[in-house]
Amino acid sequence: MIDTHVHLGQLLFDNPGLTPAKLLRWMDRQGIEKAVVMAVEVPEELDFFVTTKELLRMTRPHRDRLKPLCAVDPRHRYPGRFQPYPIIASYMDQGCVGYGENLCGLPVDDPMQERVYEACDRLNIAIVMHFDSWINRDKPGLTGFERMLKTYRNVKFIGHSPHFWREISGDVDASAGYPKGRVTPGGRVEALFRKYRNLYADLSAGSGYGAITRDPEFGPKFLKRWKHRLMFATDYLRVGQETPIVEYIKDAPLSKDAFDLITRKNAEKVFRI
Repeated sequence: MIDTHVHLGQLLFDNPGLTPAKLLRWMDRQGIEKAVVMAVEVPEELDFFVTTKELLRMTRPHRDRLKPLCAVDPRHRYPGRFQPYPIIASYMDQGCVGYGENLCGLPVDDPMQERVYEACDRLNIAIVMHFDSWINRDKPGLTGFERMLKTYRNVKFIGHSPHFWREISGDVDASAGYPKGRVTPGGRVEALFRKYRNLYADLSAGSGYGAITRDPEFGPKFLKRWKHRLMFATDYLRVGQETPIVEYIKDAPLSKDAFDLITRKNAEKVFRI
């Protein structure tokens, strides 16, 4: 299996985080062959940065298994002066396999963010997108994000986190980060999947796992229906962290074809690994 969302290094003040050796030992226990590792280059959400340069250094001896992503803060320099393209292109030349995690505390369709999307569009690479009340802010229904999907067709946008996955249901409660209960028809996630071939999603963290397990009848059908767009992921970032998605996906009532797509083949395609 390929885990498309993990972290390395210290991100939280009260936890030392993961070294490559600790991450690899955990992967071996879970039956995970490779993992896509996030860079963190913005101050939102977490206590510390793990920069792309640090990530390239930490993963260099393990590139057969640990695949780094790159990131920048689009708010660098005076407005309109920052040019992320040459930086991101250089990181890709050094071994990165995409962009992420996008954790910027701006609206998802802010012009400064669009500079990053433009660069990734030119490079034809994927972006892992986190959505919540502050990071990549958007209205219920993800209308701003839809404009980005429509504009930057060469980018493979990977939806993740609470405000993305709550849109799996048609009756979104804007006050709920992790909704419970039955999934009703009309969810925007499926509508966007149908409309935009450049949209994917990872099943990581409480948001992804919660979205596909909140309604036991709906979840397996959703996995089968969108087996070409979904990717196994955990968001593992500290020793001892619970990752129930691992056992869930192994036991899910999926065909071998669907299981292979979700746990490996989609990641190979999206990140070219």
